[in-house]
Amino acid sequence: MSKIFTGTVTDGQWSGNVLTDSIAGQSLGILIPNAMLNVAQAEYEAGCMAYRIQNAQTLAVKSRGFAVKAGQNCMKESAIDMIRVDPNDILTVFPQPLNAGANTSNVLAWVETTKGTELMTASPADATATAMVTAINSQTLGDAFFNSRLMCIKVQVEDGAQLDNVQVIDEMGGVVKTIQGGYRGATGGARSNTYNLYAEGLGINIGKGWSLKVTTVAA
Repeated sequence: MSKIFTGTVTDGQWSGNVLTDSIAGQSLGILIPNAMLNVAQAEYEAGCMAYRIQNAQTLAVKSRGFAVKAGQNCMKESAIDMIRVDPNDILTVFPQPLNAGANTSNVLAWVETTKGTELMTASPADATATAMVTAINSQTLGDAFFNSRLMCIKVQVEDGAQLDNVQVIDEMGGVVKTIQGGYRGATGGARSNTYNLYAEGLGINIGKGWSLKVTTVAA
């Protein structure tokens, strides 16, 4: 079966952004407890957006990903690892609008380490390497993940913008690794409607004071 969940949500936060089904107005776990899910297609009106499925009591996250601009969903890219819906599970989103500043872009990134996975954010000006911070407590890469190993970075820049590159920077300002990005969606040169960058299998040990910096070019 398939169910549709919707919501009018607040930019730049997880709190309160719980989607409910379009018919009964119920949250995910109440509507389909014990159901098995293997696809999650999420979309937004404009900007960029992350989603997660988590237990409302324990806050444990079962699945996470990015949404796409309305009308650009891809079934293959929407596949997720099979999960069982718990009665306490909720579907929440973290949206960002198109940045109102001239030559500035909003950026989201799921950063996966051996310590865990966190959503990170930044709003860099064009051609300016800018450090990302965690969406919940504004910590840099080294503060949030010190003494763990960076395994995967998934980046989504707002509609139409280009991700020039992502850099891992050590405490002395040295460049540990540079990964080039690109466009997504209907823009020329796009390879994905969901990601500007999907880099996995990195295996980089994270030190104290390290940062993850993004460089973008606005649409």
